Amino acid sequence: MLPGRERALDIRILYQDESLLACIKPAGLLSEEGGMPELLRRQCGGEIRCVHRLDKAASGVMLYARSRSAAAAVSEQIVSGKMKKTYLAIVQGRPEAERAELRDLLFHDRERNKTFVVKRLRRGVREAALRYTLLGETVIDGRRASLLRVLLLTGRTHQIRAQFASRAMPLYGDVCYGSVWRGPGLALWSECVSLEHPVDGRPCVFRCPPPDELPWNVFGAGVD
Repeated sequence: MLPGRERALDIRILYQDESLLACIKPAGLLSEEGGMPELLRRQCGGEIRCVHRLDKAASGVMLYARSRSAAAAVSEQIVSGKMKKTYLAIVQGRPEAERAELRDLLFHDRERNKTFVVKRLRRGVREAALRYTLLGETVIDGRRASLLRVLLLTGRTHQIRAQFASRAMPLYGDVCYGSVWRGPGLALWSECVSLEHPVDGRPCVFRCPPPDELPWNVFGAGVD
């Protein structure tokens, strides 16, 4: 069920023109049909087409197309790798390397709505890759926590959550994947989406830092 009409005004718009709309998706809303598109149509009018996804529990920058041709052009950039997405994540513990690339085989169990790292290719298994950079460290409730910037090289369901959890570094608040911290919320923020404008080809970068609230503000300036 969609939130009431009053919630339609809650969506923060970063940018919009006749082809694109960039906004901030709140946690708890679907990024696809049944969630954000309907709210944005109420708020902004016109066509709203979903071109990429963000976990329901996550929040941050989302990009939508405002025409069929724009959606097709953005989809081509996603397939070719021209569109880039970076995230901020708070994980339990500390990675061994300050920066690295993680590659895994992932299987998403639809019935359990959970993704698992597996050892061999089979039906339903897909390759996944990301790069991360360590931005900061702190202690939350007596346990070490690390702030990471993550660049997705592939876009798999629950990819960031599953890849780090498989290395004993579940995301803050991600009880589904073994977090000892139960909130508030999932510490996964879509920080930046960049691509070429689907009409004139100019570089477009849509960026927004996470809110100044728990758990992000425990890292202070390191989030910026």
